[in-house]
Amino acid sequence: MIRKFTMTGLALVFSATSSFAATNITWWHGMAGRNGEVINEVATKFNASQTACALTPVSKGTYEEALASGIAAFRSGEQPNILQVFDAGAATIINAKGAVIPAEDLINKAGYTFDRDAFIDGVRYFYADSEGKFVGMPFNSSAPIMYINNEALKKAGVEAPKTWEEFEAAAPKLKAAGFIPLVQSQLTWQFTENFFSRNNIQFASNNNGYDSVVDTQLKVTDPNLIMMFDKLKAWADEGYFAYYGAGWNDNQKMFEENKAALWIGSSGSFGGLQKTAQMPFSATFLPYWGSIKGAGTSSFIGGAALFAMSGKSDEENKCVADFFQFLTSPEIQVFYHKATGYVAITKAAYELAKKEGYYNEKPAAEVGIKQLMLPAGEWSKGYRLGFYPQIREIMEREYGRIFANEVSVKDAFDTIEKEGNELLARFAKTAG
Repeated sequence: MIRKFTMTGLALVFSATSSFAATNITWWHGMAGRNGEVINEVATKFNASQTACALTPVSKGTYEEALASGIAAFRSGEQPNILQVFDAGAATIINAKGAVIPAEDLINKAGYTFDRDAFIDGVRYFYADSEGKFVGMPFNSSAPIMYINNEALKKAGVEAPKTWEEFEAAAPKLKAAGFIPLVQSQLTWQFTENFFSRNNIQFASNNNGYDSVVDTQLKVTDPNLIMMFDKLKAWADEGYFAYYGAGWNDNQKMFEENKAALWIGSSGSFGGLQKTAQMPFSATFLPYWGSIKGAGTSSFIGGAALFAMSGKSDEENKCVADFFQFLTSPEIQVFYHKATGYVAITKAAYELAKKEGYYNEKPAAEVGIKQLMLPAGEWSKGYRLGFYPQIREIMEREYGRIFANEVSVKDAFDTIEKEGNELLARFAKTAG
């Protein structure tokens, strides 16, 4: 699976001018800022490593905009070779009949040997089918982890909690020390989807949606999830948890500004946090409930994967396979890991980063990978649910109502399950 490439120099452009004989391929993505710049750097490195292919990355705006653009382009026969699709959109692209070539098939057809076991366990399953075949190629992968304000915990005289029970015991001391004990940045990914993974509880029927779109239903009225949100609401009322809406940065900044003791963020936030945090910080795993039998399993990835769009020539498909091989080489994975904070997705890349002493220098950068490599549970591999971006919007609406004292936790989840299942039923009728 893993192939090494020699970096012979930097290409000055991404287009066919880098080689008149090159086969041109395009990569649409939904990343901006520094992450978008790193995508350009990866493309430059690929173009410089060989002369057969010329890769051009194109930003299409946000994750949602990139997915919508890719689907619309496929329907009009103008699709790119590679489309970046975020976690919540995976079911949409995978179930769009004939839209993609499974990454594993593409790579094998190109003459490479694809090794599923080369990938770290928490990455392997999210963009695979129910049999484990890779449909998407994991790319910018992350885990929800807990960042720690070292000064706050020292002042309060408490240790970083491993379980929510330990947090509940430490919260009064953190508040007394003058800090908001806990903030988070995405209740959907961190406290809903990965609540099920870390506590090894089923999220939806039909094997969390992997086995079939027909009659798939959410299980968000699970008593354990209700308990989690009852606790969050009670903690908010006691001043132990603060909710600043669905905006990621609105919640993160309370940690950056040394006002919060603990922040549930993304392992992919590490790179930026090094520049914005006003105090020393560290990180540890997303807590779980010690009272739930079987809890403490691995989380699954967030972020996005790359999908090879169908309807392209054999030469272009070979170039996409070449790029996927290049992208998963240990050297490029470590480069991307260090440049962005997203996890290295292969075991070889993780070992290379360790060998280079990167985690001795920056131990927080290893937390997400370690969490993804925890023992897996039956329900810690992910989900495959149609119209899931819209379901997340329902969740965010109802979560806002919970913390605005407009609805009870139980009633909010009854609404989420009802409206979410209606969307899943609609998706089942339109899929394929």
